[in-house]
Formats: sequence, structure tokens, C-alpha cells
Amino acid sequence: MAQSEKRITSSASAHRPADDSEQRIALDQVEAVLIEHYARLVRLAYLTLSDHRGRHRHVLDAHRLVQQVLPRLSRQVDVGAEGGAYGWLRTRVVRTALRARRGRGVPVVIGLRLFPRAGGAVELVLDRRLAEVPPAVRAAYALLVLEELPAAEVRRIVDDADGLRQAVALRDQLGESGQQALRSTEFDPCTVQTTPDDLLRRRRNSRLGAAAVSALVLAGCGVMVAQVLQPPPAPLADPAGGKPAVSRALDPERLVLADPKAWADTSRVDLTAWPARGDRTRDSGLLSRALRVWDHPSESVRRTVEPGASTQGPAHSPQLLYAGNVDTRNIVLFYDGERTVRYTEPVQAGGSAATLEIARSDNSDVTDASALTLTRTRTAARYLLAPWISESGLRDLRKPDSLPQPLALTSGVTPEVPLPPAKGCGSWPTLQLRSSSKIVENHRFLLTDLGGFAPVHLTYQALPGRAENARAGRPVEATSSAALTAWSTTSCGLPQLDPGVRSVNTWDFALQKLPGGGSGTWNCMRADTWKGPGQVLIGLRPSSGKPLLAASARNTAACSRYGQHVVAGVKYRTSEGDRYLLAAGSRAVTELTAAGKTSTRPTLAVRNPPDDRVKALTRTGQILRPPGT
Repeated sequence: MAQSEKRITSSASAHRPADDSEQRIALDQVEAVLIEHYARLVRLAYLTLSDHRGRHRHVLDAHRLVQQVLPRLSRQVDVGAEGGAYGWLRTRVVRTALRARRGRGVPVVIGLRLFPRAGGAVELVLDRRLAEVPPAVRAAYALLVLEELPAAEVRRIVDDADGLRQAVALRDQLGESGQQALRSTEFDPCTVQTTPDDLLRRRRNSRLGAAAVSALVLAGCGVMVAQVLQPPPAPLADPAGGKPAVSRALDPERLVLADPKAWADTSRVDLTAWPARGDRTRDSGLLSRALRVWDHPSESVRRTVEPGASTQGPAHSPQLLYAGNVDTRNIVLFYDGERTVRYTEPVQAGGSAATLEIARSDNSDVTDASALTLTRTRTAARYLLAPWISESGLRDLRKPDSLPQPLALTSGVTPEVPLPPAKGCGSWPTLQLRSSSKIVENHRFLLTDLGGFAPVHLTYQALPGRAENARAGRPVEATSSAALTAWSTTSCGLPQLDPGVRSVNTWDFALQKLPGGGSGTWNCMRADTWKGPGQVLIGLRPSSGKPLLAASARNTAACSRYGQHVVAGVKYRTSEGDRYLLAAGSRAVTELTAAGKTSTRPTLAVRNPPDDRVKALTRTGQILRPPGT
């Protein structure tokens, strides 16, 4: 749905306080001043209040506070000591915000979520700095910068000398850029954008039906539903009680935290069993920023969305997997049952831009939920390993006979691990991990980095009749001698795979004697994605010489359990220069045809072929052609 924007109330020009000799002013005159300067007062309240419950609730709390600032029983207000009606209102708003607690009678925008327009990098830096200081510092900074009050007056209003000192230091540090950012729409709760709220929740709640329909119709017409200036007759509660679901989703206090020992005592060994790790898991400012950016990232945030992942913000309180500092970045990892989300920001203000990465991770298991990427440079990466990993090492796929080098972990975080080269495949670094014996015996497996959020699980399927293929032709972990030998060559095809890969299996489906001597192994490398569709690369590995690519295809079931039969052909030249068309099929092939010649064996070589057409017939009568043709 398209977003809409509307000014809730116009901002007034600066107001000159009344003379100090005016001791009392009629309440209706004070109300007129409040309405005139409503936007200024709401911005002050917004800046002073904490945003730990999300921007939507933050906006509504600021409006509620200002709307309730007038006394209820008085007919006149003593404003002499405050410098006129506006000064009295300003002081009352700031002091009320400083001691604010969650209030009742909160204004509600039915059917919509509100949030100020996102700013750029400078606004993000200011937002971070303000989130790190107490409310008194935020209030003092706003009074110094927005209201341009002298320090003595600010000290009187906030009644906090230390807060004033910090605010002055913050003003001096941020300078003019901070002043401009504070006046931007990022911190203006009267200039807001809207999106629909939790549609499924409202659909289940029949009491909200009519209001939801009208809100959505108006939002779709580009008009904002502005019920901010008057609370509804009764608060609209969430079915589960408490504040609305959208506020819960952005509330760092409601993040889901798994029991650190849950993984050893559950039948569901996946991301839901990850405990929250890192030294910033209690940093509500960092967690709130991460949730806000996920919910609605500004243009300055570098966002990456892997294939198949939704870009929507959190619909419910996600699970916290990690929050901490790694190298020069603050990093937060979330999991919402379907997606993993990584938010990063520079530790020091003025560093590189904040980033947001979203990837699918539904139906993960003990292997593909065993590691997530924390940081990545051009040459190396650090990973956070699952709590059930009892042993970790680094091995080179290109050297199948070498042993893995142990990795020294720090709270589950690996040291920098070399990445596969951008060009060529002289080496191919791979993680070799072992699961704890508490969940499975002697379970070793391989993961490799293909640039995604999670490393890719590597498996192997041996030639028919081999010992490694005893499990009825199913893929097994790629840690045996035969598997490592196969991957030492086929790893060079990994850079050709598309993004979003979840696992890759290499299947040796046929062995063929080669014209001119030697033998070759036919192999199908299949990549399965989180999104679903697969990609295959079929080739021939001669016992000497370079491997040959025979066929490739996307969005195919070939070489999977739903496409267990395969055939392929490739042009081959002997060392003497003779030309051949080589063809091979999997073990169910009973008839193989290549370049017009037919064989009842699963392999065939045709010298000086007139064409490169290949097809096969299985024992069930199925006709096969090479994938991609």
C-alpha cells in the first residue's frame, strides 16, 4: 500500500513570552497559545520522551502529553514566573515528559501506524546520540538548540545541572549539522508517514472491522486518518491485552530470548534454540534503532534483501540472536520465524552507513541453522556459530588430503575466516563443524560462504554401488575421502551459482572410460535456494585435465529427489586431437542415444559426431534430455 503524509497541525512562528508582570492568564488564552504553538511543544515532548516502545507509540505519547498539559479545574493560570503563557506551557511540557510514565487515554490512529519521515545519515547519527543519553540531556539539548534558551533558563526548567553540562557538550560536538538535523522531519511528530497496522489482528478482531475498512480506504486515497487530537471513547486493546501488536514488535523489552540450555533439550534444533549472545543484549537504544530501521529504513541505510525474503517490518516481537560490537561495527541479529535480519552501524559517529540485511531462514535445521555471518570484508568474514557446535575448523576444499585447522571461538564468534577468492579457485576455504554429542553422534559437516547471510551447506552423493552411497542414493555429509575428492574439483563451479543458495549437493552419477585412455566421472552439482527453485551444473571430471561443463539449468528439479534421473553430453577432444561426443545417464537409464548412435549402456562415446543431440530412456519408459534443452 502506498504511504501517505499529512501535516497534523501547522508549526507557528516564534512566540514572544508575555511580560513577567502578568501573573495570571485566562485558561482559554493559554489554550489558544497551546494550539498556536502545538507543533513546537509536541516536538519538545517527542525529543524528551524515550522511544524504546517504537516510533508509533512515541508519536502518540508526545501528542497525548501536550494535549493533557492544561489544568482541568482552573480557570486561570499563574504564568508570571515562567515568562508568559508559552514559557509556562514549555516548562510544563518538558517537566511532564521528564517524569512521564505510560499514560492512559492515549490518542489512537485507527487502522494506521504513524512514524516521522526518515532522515539521512546525519539524522541517524543524532538519533543514536540522543538514544544514548538520559531524558534530561535530551530535553536540555532541545531547549538549547530549538528554543535557543540561555543555559540558566534551561537549568531552571530541567533542574539537572549534570544534564545541562552534557547537553552543552553534545551541542558543541554536533555543531551546526546537529542543529539542522534536530529541526528535520526525522524528529517532527507532526509530519508523519502512515502504513497499515497489523491487518491480520484487526481481521480477527470484529470490533475493529468498520474502523479498519474506513481507515484503509482513506489511506488508499492518500488521506491520513488524523484522530490524534482526540482520544476514542474507549481504548482499542490488542486481543492478547496490553498495547497494540505493532508497538510490541518494535519494543526491545519484548524481544524473545531463548533459554541458553534449550538446544540440548528440544526436538527442534534450529534458530529458535539460539540464545541471545553478545555484550549489548541489554542495550535498549541499540536494539530500538535496529528494530526501527528494520521497520522503516531511511534512504541512507544500505539494505540488502536476499531472494524470496519479505521486506516488511516485524509483525510481532522477533527473537534476539545477537547484539554486540564486532571490530568497528555494532551488530544486531533477529529471527522472526521466517527471516533472519542483520542490522549494523558504525561504533564511532561519522563511520560508514548503517546496513540492513534480510534473508529467508524458514524451516532451517541443525546444519543450515548452524552459522550466521556477523561481518564480511572483501577477503574475510566472522561467523556466529550455533550453541550446539562443539568443534569448528577451517579446511581448503582444493586440498582434500589436508586436515582442518581448529578455530578459536570467542562466545561463539569465529576469528576472521578467509573468503573464497573472487576470481579463480586456487583455494576454497570451508568451515568444517561438528554437532554436540548431546543431539547427534559423530555429525561433521561442511559450510562454505557464497556471499549470503548464512553459509551454504555442502553434501555429497557417491557413484552407484559405492560404500558412501549406502543410504539408497541420498546425499550425505561431504566429509568422507570420496566426497572431499569430488568437491576438490567441483568447488570451482560454485561461483557460477545464483544468490540465495541454501545447500549444494554434488552427485557423481556415472563413470566412463575415456577415448585415448583414462576415465571420467560425470557429476551433477545442484544448488537449492531458500526460495525453492534449484540450479544445476552438470560436468565431466577427467582423471587428468580440466573439468568440462556439459549442461546447466535454473528452476529445475533435475538431480534432486524429485528429479532422480539425468542425462548429459559434452564435446571431448583427446590428446591426439580426435573429436568425440561423450554422453552418460544415471543408473535408471536403459537406452542412451547420442549423435544418432544408440547404446543399452548408461555411457556412450561417438567419434566425429554430426551433432550434439543426446537423449535417454529409463526403465520406466521416461524420456530424458539434458537439463536446459
